[in-house]
Amino acid sequence: MRKRIVAAEELARLVEKLADQIVAGDRAGDRLAFVGIKRRGEPLARRLARLLADRGRPGLPVGAIDITLYRDDLQLVAETPIVRGTEIGFDINGLTVVLVDDVIYTGRTTRAALSELLDFGRPAAIRLAVLVDRGNRELPVAPDFTGLVIETGPQDLVDICLSEIDGEDAVYLGRR
Repeated sequence: MRKRIVAAEELARLVEKLADQIVAGDRAGDRLAFVGIKRRGEPLARRLARLLADRGRPGLPVGAIDITLYRDDLQLVAETPIVRGTEIGFDINGLTVVLVDDVIYTGRTTRAALSELLDFGRPAAIRLAVLVDRGNRELPVAPDFTGLVIETGPQDLVDICLSEIDGEDAVYLGRR
């Protein structure tokens, strides 16, 4: 059974909070771009780019990466992995790339995303923005921008629902 812990209005506030943190951490002259980790990092990256446009930073490039082939557990996940493709239609060299994901847990997804992103070039910096940080890292990875921190255990599941994919905006907590 899962319980909704964040409703649509609060999720919108969490995304606004992330945008505020990114603006506050923006140094003069930074050339920003957003890259969302598929699936749910992609619409979050687009939402953040729109919010930054509203705050005077229009036209920021947005891309998406699929880390499937960069996973360190690929053999354990699926015999035939589903690859959704990467869309980065801009040169990342010299940019400050904000890598966006919905949840950070072990850090393995972020590690895979960094490996793939660096195959596209050499950004000036990479910053990590996550909607929910659930702790319990296996790798030394920490987000630069965080919407919500919750304490969870290995038996817990954190499900993020986004209207672009799931038809609703919510965060649910459940058990395996």
